[in-house]
Amino acid sequence: MIRIVIADDHQLVRQSIVSLIEKAEDMEVVGEAADGQETLGLVQRKRPDVAMLDIAMPLLNGIETTRRIQTLSVDTRVVILSMHSEEDVVRQALRCGASGYLLKNSVVEELLIAVRSANRGEIYLSPSIAQTVLSGFLQTESTNESSTVLEQLSSREREILQLIVEGHTNQAAAEVLSISAKTVEKHRAILMKKLEVHNLPDLILVALKHRLAFLDE
Repeated sequence: MIRIVIADDHQLVRQSIVSLIEKAEDMEVVGEAADGQETLGLVQRKRPDVAMLDIAMPLLNGIETTRRIQTLSVDTRVVILSMHSEEDVVRQALRCGASGYLLKNSVVEELLIAVRSANRGEIYLSPSIAQTVLSGFLQTESTNESSTVLEQLSSREREILQLIVEGHTNQAAAEVLSISAKTVEKHRAILMKKLEVHNLPDLILVALKHRLAFLDE
């Protein structure tokens, strides 16, 4: 039996996915999460075989959540289920350890195939984007600008940047991360320096342009 965790900030989406998966005799949903941080805790507790993640989740987006799952002492494969079909977004997800990438308009059979493929240790991409993404992804010498920018940021900086894009104040972000507002302010200053911007609106624009953070779909 393939044990699955579903993570999406929209309850109706989660319910739809759960309903589809529960019809498969070889799968069971062992937990649901509404944001990235909740997902990490759930993965640590439940140790599922596969985690299906949305990208535009609050607190910690799906790509950063995928990256952190790879650092946990669990054998959990990640399948991304998103509206984003851009090649650079898919590349980031795969580089961060995703074993599958599906568009939310995928048919039921495709979703089940992706879960089973990930559970076997294989990579599955929606046919509508596979050819374009794989042809670019295999050309490892052509690292894109977004990936270069992403590599400049620490894990904490990416986390704070996501919260900033979501509209959190320094104090609100500090409460989410259990750190001081002064620490958040320091990280924000470092982010502005690294991304070569001088104000908050530009910081948010650069983050969205380079897919360093995501807004809800």
